Amino acid sequence: LLTWREEEMSPLFGPRPENPWESHKVGANGPPIETEEGWLMLYHGTDESNVYRFGVCLLALDDPRRVVRRPREPIFAPQEMWEVRGDVPNVVFSCANPVVDGVVYVYYGGGDHVIGLATARLDDLLTFALGG
Repeated sequence: LLTWREEEMSPLFGPRPENPWESHKVGANGPPIETEEGWLMLYHGTDESNVYRFGVCLLALDDPRRVVRRPREPIFAPQEMWEVRGDVPNVVFSCANPVVDGVVYVYYGGGDHVIGLATARLDDLLTFALGG
């Protein structure tokens, strides 16, 4: 980190005011996943009511500072009672997404109270990212 250059310190992307689910703020959900198409990155966004949802984007394989695709629709939103209610309602927030045998395991906090696990096939997430 001590050798970062100033041009590397700029934000990758920010909220999209025209896209309600991520109009207030965005943040990373763990390290990007390398694929043949690019780096697949899960991230979270919030609306003006602070409802958290997950999105996915694709970063350039040769330069992961460049966003190639960023679909407008989220891939995951609070639905279960323990996600909708809790210490902080309507929160799903992940920091890890390991890939095992082509399946992405997304460990996430629900309602800022419990830990949940969601899974998705890596190919499905990549298809969604490319089509968004």
